[in-house]
Amino acid sequence: MLTRRQVLRAAPLLLARPPRSGAAEYDLVIRGGRVLDAAQRIDRVADVAIRGGRIAAIQPNLAASAAAETIEAAGKLVTPGLIDIHTHLADKQMTPATCLGDGVTSLVDGGSRGAENIEELVTIAQSARNRVRILINIAHRGIAEQGGPGELMDLANADAAAARQAIERHREWIVGIKARLSRSVAGANDVEALRRARQAADPLQVPIMIHMGNTVSPLADILALLRAGDIVTHMYAPAPHGILDDKGQVLPQVREARRRGVWFDIGNGRIEHIAWDVAERALQQDFPPDTISSDMTLAGRSDQLFNFPNVLSKFLALGMPVDQVIARATANAARAIPEFKDYGTLRTGAAADVTVLDLREGDFEFVDNYKTTRKGRRKLFPYAVVVGGKRAA
Repeated sequence: MLTRRQVLRAAPLLLARPPRSGAAEYDLVIRGGRVLDAAQRIDRVADVAIRGGRIAAIQPNLAASAAAETIEAAGKLVTPGLIDIHTHLADKQMTPATCLGDGVTSLVDGGSRGAENIEELVTIAQSARNRVRILINIAHRGIAEQGGPGELMDLANADAAAARQAIERHREWIVGIKARLSRSVAGANDVEALRRARQAADPLQVPIMIHMGNTVSPLADILALLRAGDIVTHMYAPAPHGILDDKGQVLPQVREARRRGVWFDIGNGRIEHIAWDVAERALQQDFPPDTISSDMTLAGRSDQLFNFPNVLSKFLALGMPVDQVIARATANAARAIPEFKDYGTLRTGAAADVTVLDLREGDFEFVDNYKTTRKGRRKLFPYAVVVGGKRAA
């Protein structure tokens, strides 16, 4: 019997074997697109060939007869399947399939549910065609109902032991912990709630994602409790207690947190999470996002967000090159979520999750969370998506 190491060594050879007589060499070929794969530093026009649910080759001008099925992608962008590390799937109408139609092949629910009701999300993840993982809310029932007190206003709701036990029950699906720390959610409990999230995360060695912006405690006090691999979402939220000081400069504690391995994520959302002026000032000071995520909800489908490619397009309007934008929704996002480390690339032998995007020229309008508009000349639109080697949209 072959050992696992022997099987892994043989995998590239198996992928390279010629087809059986009369059979197409590849199951699917995506033809003629501009291939962007930051993990391999690839930016060139080529065909992407898929066989057996895996990437088999990236090379130009594959014969049409080599493919059982083709997707014509001339003039389009061909990228690894998009990864959105901050979404919300608790609303039954906000489904993983909806995100899949946007080109999102892997996604994370960012704290919609807690230990008491996490099974709702686990069931969604288990039945999804795309890859769904979960950040469990440190508050035992997850996000509080609209109009009620925030879920961490009462610290009795932050039960580290219960969160840890829930993760242990569902370790395949729960990949970290979410702590929403804004004034309306946690009030003066923000730092203590984060300490409790730390108590749950550290024994299991999973990351914490914090929701920053408009906290009672200064951001520097919160960042001091974060470790390498933790994630700060809503990084371009305005004052009070954003990433900029009173003079509009990026806080030294923010730069130091990034140096020690803390990730900074967009989490576009709809309410007080991103302002154009904060984003512009940070970008001018060479503090771009590590990852771009949507914070997508059902309401976001018709207000400000619309779809993940639209969120990515906002950073084109802010002047970020398209290859860097795509990197933050593929290779970087895969590195930020350890369970996604084998995704976010079109490397030979990788799972064949592929997104094809149409980058259109025109006059487009984007808005931040304060309904401030910004014009852009380019916008990304979903064109086709492949999951596990099969066309899904």
